Amino acid sequence: MRLKDKVALITGGANGIGLATTERFAKEGAKIILWDVSSKGSEVAGRLKADGHEVLFQKVSVTDEEQVKKAVAEAHAHFGRIDILINNAGITKDRTLLKMSKQEWDDVIGVNLTGVFNCTQAVAPIMKEQNYGRIVSASSNVAIRGNYGQTNYVATKSAIIGMTKVWAMELGRYGITANCIAPGFITTAMTDLMPEEVRNQTLPMIPLGKWGVPEDIANGYLYLASDEASFVSGICLTIDGGAAR
Repeated sequence: MRLKDKVALITGGANGIGLATTERFAKEGAKIILWDVSSKGSEVAGRLKADGHEVLFQKVSVTDEEQVKKAVAEAHAHFGRIDILINNAGITKDRTLLKMSKQEWDDVIGVNLTGVFNCTQAVAPIMKEQNYGRIVSASSNVAIRGNYGQTNYVATKSAIIGMTKVWAMELGRYGITANCIAPGFITTAMTDLMPEEVRNQTLPMIPLGKWGVPEDIANGYLYLASDEASFVSGICLTIDGGAAR
């Protein structure tokens, strides 16, 4: 097992890509700290525990700095260490620039960017003390190519790439790697709400001719969180079927 006895904190771990990552990491032997704002996290944790995995569910909003600090302290006390941080939690509130409200901007910045900062700043001191850590954050391929109606979302995902490179520089001396993943079009409950004709319009952009599934991204998270990637830091791994930039 590639993550045997490693302790992994996964934000937004109860749905979509986060759920696929939680399940994959558990199968690979990780002890899971599952964060989500949804009560579904309790159900996921219960199911995994029934299968013999070690899971701690905490209902946490990554936008709340004090809540994050408290939850990290409790999780650290419970497991004794935190080896992996998967900054996966994210939201969209799409609107064109001329129609986007300040609240829509603030909400997306709060979860997708400030939330990543909050979680990483809370966990990094633990990793520093251990002289070991893997930080992997969710960017997006739209950070590279842009996307209509997503000023707020693209801003956060572009910033994730920059922060990742800074953290690789600052934290490498402590045995900590920092990387991110840029998913393309992935089939999730959120994207299932898109009209079928809109989904079909995206296919010509993807050389492989299909959308990805959450497990594709979970596999990327797994690689960057594993010891196989011990000399990989400061990169953004794009997983998008070769989609046009």
